[in-house]
Amino acid sequence: MKSCHVRIDRVAGITEMEVPDEIIAVAGEYVVGEFDKGPALGVVTTEPQDTQKEGLKKVIRKPTADEVAQYFSLKESEPRAFGFCKEKIKQMNLPMKLLFAEYLFGGTKLLFYFVSESRVDFRELVKELAKEFKIRIELRQVGVRDEAKIVGGLGNCGNVCCCKKFLNNFSIVSIKMVKEQSLALNPAKISGICGRLMCCLSYEYDMYVGYKKGFPKLGKRIKIPQGEGKVVKHNTLMSTITVELDDGKEVTVQAKDILQ
Repeated sequence: MKSCHVRIDRVAGITEMEVPDEIIAVAGEYVVGEFDKGPALGVVTTEPQDTQKEGLKKVIRKPTADEVAQYFSLKESEPRAFGFCKEKIKQMNLPMKLLFAEYLFGGTKLLFYFVSESRVDFRELVKELAKEFKIRIELRQVGVRDEAKIVGGLGNCGNVCCCKKFLNNFSIVSIKMVKEQSLALNPAKISGICGRLMCCLSYEYDMYVGYKKGFPKLGKRIKIPQGEGKVVKHNTLMSTITVELDDGKEVTVQAKDILQ
């Protein structure tokens, strides 16, 4: 089985997809993939390679030139659809924030993505949209992390946030990861523009866990050449441990210098 990476849209991003043997996928060319929302047009970014991964989305065929032209023609109509829907939301006073509108490949469906803090009854809105655009309408509610991925912005590091730049899937990030890396529990410093814990907190977590395997836990009493005391601090990258001796003095030693 072979797979390649395909750039789909601002929601799916670049996705690894299975390529059937009968389809020749070439980097830079258009392909059609099957997704939960329906068929989607994408651009192949890497040459197919052998893979053992299961459950990948599939490339189903190559589009015709007319289909590609129709797709981009529909894309030009998306701003008008977005503006119309936004105006209707305002008129109906619905508690939702519209992010963008998207015509599905083939023009079979018009999707509107939005965020909301509560459940929204948008049945009347769907009727108005269907009446205006004469097409099947679907409204999709996404979370705040998805909003950051779609809209983009700058993270605390000054770079474009990872979810917008290259992340395709959101990994689980927990406070445990913050504590393991000895970072300050300051929401302003450990939260992304979405208000959730920053995705990058998970990047080096496994490395920190591996480095600290031989470290004594904080609060544990240990013996070092300078005497006996309690562990008060870890410096993982330097492989050092700070110990508070019984006389109140703090001493920093290499982890390998701990007396067993």
